[in-house]
Amino acid sequence: MSIIELLWPALAAGLLVALVAGPLGSLLVWRRLAYFGDSLSHAALLGLGLSFLLAVPGWVGISLVCLIVALLLGLLLRRPELATDTLLVLLSTTSLSLGLIVLGFFEDQRIDVMALLFGDLLSVTTADLPLLLAGVAAILGLLLWQWRPLLLCAINEELAAVDGIAVHRQRLLLLLLVALTVTAAMKVVGVLLITALLIIPAAAARRLARTPEQMALLASVTGMLAVLAGLAGSLRWDLPLGPAIVVAAASGFALVTLLPQRLADTP
Repeated sequence: MSIIELLWPALAAGLLVALVAGPLGSLLVWRRLAYFGDSLSHAALLGLGLSFLLAVPGWVGISLVCLIVALLLGLLLRRPELATDTLLVLLSTTSLSLGLIVLGFFEDQRIDVMALLFGDLLSVTTADLPLLLAGVAAILGLLLWQWRPLLLCAINEELAAVDGIAVHRQRLLLLLLVALTVTAAMKVVGVLLITALLIIPAAAARRLARTPEQMALLASVTGMLAVLAGLAGSLRWDLPLGPAIVVAAASGFALVTLLPQRLADTP
C-alpha cells in the first residue's frame, strides 16, 4: 500500500470535519459558548464507556450521550437564574466523572487511551468516509437552511425573538449540530482537543473577515489548512497528529493577531 493510499482517508476525514467546524465554531464564538465543546468532549468519554457496557459501536454511544447532553443544556439554558458557565462546568465535570467510572469497569479490556484523548486520524479507513460525508452534508445543509435565524439569535436573542424567530428552538438546533460534529471530530483530534478545532480557526477568521458569512467561510478554510499543516508536520517530524493540527491552528491564530482587525461589526 502506497503512502497516498494510506493517508488520503485521514486527510479527507480531517478536511470534512474542519469544513463543518468552521461555521459552527463561529456561531459558538458569537454566542459565547466556546466551552460547550469541552462539555461534549467529556460527555464523549461517558458515551464510549456506555458503548462498551451495551456492546454497541463506539460512535453510537458517543452520539447518543452527546445529543442527550446537548438537549439537557438546551433545557437548562431556558432557566435564566442559572449562568451558562456554571451549567457548562456542571455538565462537563459530571459527565467526565461518570465516564471515568464506567470505563473503570473495563480495566481488563484494552483501551487506547492516547488515541481517545488526542485522536487517531490515521486509523480512518475508506469504509468510514461515506457515513462521515453523509453526516457533514446533513449538518451543512441544516446550517445553510437555518443560517439567518441562527445568526440573528447569535447576535441578539431579544431582537431575534421580536423578529418572530423561535429562539429556544434555534439554540437547541445549534447545540445538537455541535454534538454531532464533536462525535465526528473525535478521531481527528481526540476528546481533549475538540474545542480547539471548533474555536481557534473561528477566532483567527474573526480578525480577517468583514461579514459573518466571510468569517464562517474563513474559519473552515483556516481549519482545513491546519489539518494539512498538522498532517505534514506529523509525517515530517513524527508528531502526534491531533496535537499537531491544533498547534498549526494556534500558529495561524498567532499570525493573524499581528494583522489589523477588520471585522469591527461582527458579533
